[in-house]
Amino acid sequence: MTAGLLALATLGAGCGTDDAAVERARPVLVTQPGTADGAAPSFAGDVRAREESPLSFRVGGKIVERMVDVGDHVSRGDVLATLDAGDLQARARAARAQLAAAEAELARARADQARFAALAQDRLVSRSAVDAQNAAATAAQGQVDAARAELEVAGNQAGYSQLRANADGVIAARHVEAGQVVGAGQPVFTLAADGAREVVFAVPEGTVDAIRPGQAVQVELWSHPDKRWPGRVREVAPMADPASRTFAARAVVDAPAGTLELGQSARVHIDTGDGGGLSVPLSALQRTGDDAVAVFVVEPAGSTLKLQPVRIGPYGNERVPVTAGLAADAWVVAAGGHLLREGQKVVAVDRDNRPVLDPPAAVAVPASTD
Repeated sequence: MTAGLLALATLGAGCGTDDAAVERARPVLVTQPGTADGAAPSFAGDVRAREESPLSFRVGGKIVERMVDVGDHVSRGDVLATLDAGDLQARARAARAQLAAAEAELARARADQARFAALAQDRLVSRSAVDAQNAAATAAQGQVDAARAELEVAGNQAGYSQLRANADGVIAARHVEAGQVVGAGQPVFTLAADGAREVVFAVPEGTVDAIRPGQAVQVELWSHPDKRWPGRVREVAPMADPASRTFAARAVVDAPAGTLELGQSARVHIDTGDGGGLSVPLSALQRTGDDAVAVFVVEPAGSTLKLQPVRIGPYGNERVPVTAGLAADAWVVAAGGHLLREGQKVVAVDRDNRPVLDPPAAVAVPASTD
């Protein structure tokens, strides 16, 4: 009995070893390199006005009325909001009264000046007394000039209680509400001026050196994915945003009037000048050295993996152009390369989980001789 059980155990162990010696092919998601348009870096952005102005009061105070809301179209000179002008008007009245007092003092000083001049001719007053009256009249004139300037400033400030549009455009943002106390220069509205529209997009640090003003672009709107409009990069910020570490860029678009609406989502495709290039997803790249990269390619004969070195261009948001080392009809592993090894048997499938190559047979792994 004991010998029989030992024989069965030995047989069972042998069967388990045979099953373990068979390696099953691993499914991998594959894609073929994009061409031309797909090779160009692309960046998400949104449509903005070329001229955007933060509007603010030139004096501080309490907002008593707001006449417009976000999305309203306004004309140059329209009143957008008003401050409580009570204090400003009181200051103007005080300046006016101060001017009147200064003018009265000037009149008295000039009368004294004339009287002392007449007395001096009869030698009834000294020359120093005449000089003192002349100086008093000059000082009084200075007080009048200062009071008149103060009144002008106070009058201007009273007029600053109304916030007016500096151009025709659309209210793009509202930053305060009626009843709120604001300081001089604090943004109240953002005005998007009528006229040219641009696409603002963020460029990663690794790509900014490849983007330059004047470079050709193709702009695609989310609402019109089947159309692209030509354009060019107008400017690239010289400094990265401290939070996102990206560089803001603007592209002008050659599109019919009314095509671009403020706030629309867009994608900017950069023309790198290598229209015949290929591109692969960023997730397909495998680092093989400090400056070396490669991709896993599925060999059709046997469905085995090959680590193919490639040369790449500037990174995009989702894809990277391949400038050398890859054929247009190659099946590239799109993701999960860190879990794979060269020579491994795989089942290549597309995004719908459909095989794109004949699946390989199970691979027999040589059994241990121990």
